[in-house]
Amino acid sequence: MNKIITIEWRGDHVVMIDQRKLPHEEIYVKLYSYEEVAQAIETMVIRGAPAIGVAAAMGVALGIQKSSSKDAPSLKQDFLNIYERLYRTRPTAVNLRWGLERMKNCFENSLELSIPELKQALEKEAIQIYEEDVEINKKMGANGKHLIQNNSKVMTYCNTGTLATAGYGTALGVIRAAYEESKKFLVYVCETRPFLQGLRLTSWELYKEGIPQKVISDNMAGSLMAKGEVSAIFVGADRIAKNGDAANKIGTYSLSVLAKYHTIPFYVVAPTSTIDLKCPTGREIPIEERSPKEVTHVGGKLVGLENVDVYNPSFDVTPHELITAIITEKGVFDSLSRRLSSLL
Repeated sequence: MNKIITIEWRGDHVVMIDQRKLPHEEIYVKLYSYEEVAQAIETMVIRGAPAIGVAAAMGVALGIQKSSSKDAPSLKQDFLNIYERLYRTRPTAVNLRWGLERMKNCFENSLELSIPELKQALEKEAIQIYEEDVEINKKMGANGKHLIQNNSKVMTYCNTGTLATAGYGTALGVIRAAYEESKKFLVYVCETRPFLQGLRLTSWELYKEGIPQKVISDNMAGSLMAKGEVSAIFVGADRIAKNGDAANKIGTYSLSVLAKYHTIPFYVVAPTSTIDLKCPTGREIPIEERSPKEVTHVGGKLVGLENVDVYNPSFDVTPHELITAIITEKGVFDSLSRRLSSLL
């Protein structure tokens, strides 16, 4: 099996797999400027909260590396311009801000260095963020794998695997960890309208690893639960509020309501960098709205009316009362003992 490369630092450029082309084409793009990285985030070449955080960090390092400024004040202005451009790319995923803040702290702590040394420090920090993400994902997988029983049937939504992270995955990382223990189970993959990340990306990842799966349309989920076909549900998150409310791909809230009605465990898997202690509840989480074409077109082909009004929020918020537990690299926190502020 060939290794899936979501994003890599290559010295003077960043390489990403173009997730818009999957599963039919495995095309890698080379990005030589922070503006190209910003556009890649905006246009969904790369997506997934942890992956976006890594991409933003590498975008900063790339932008500063290419800067022609010869003194600290000029370089600081360049940094602020780069920071602001990348910050505007995706409003919901808090990992983006987290990655940018890591780079900002590194920059400010390195101002006494020479310009070449400062550039090297930022490159090193971006690579460290990448490496830490992979290790964090593996820890989450280890912490959550016991929640998948042998001969069970689990459900997942959107894409939360290697493609959504620097490597291994969040919710799909838990599934991957259980499979690596030779557990036998089936994964129901929700297609995840309108951008079809489940059908295009999660199914592709599971196929490459040989993990048994069945792809379903999103509106089949409740019927499967009613038949007793679902043992547990694992999803990711783009931002978790201080009270435990979690924003994830649109449609996640509906799954959580169905899971509650059918008494099915509903797990959110995310690194602590996804927890936003500045956000009291899910009501304060900004929800990104995306292009109407994601709804009216499939694979670039118009399937609806061309000029119809479309409402296309990319995320919804699942209240903490509907979440059985949040799985992080620091442990599993259920609804009774959860104290998210103690994790940070």
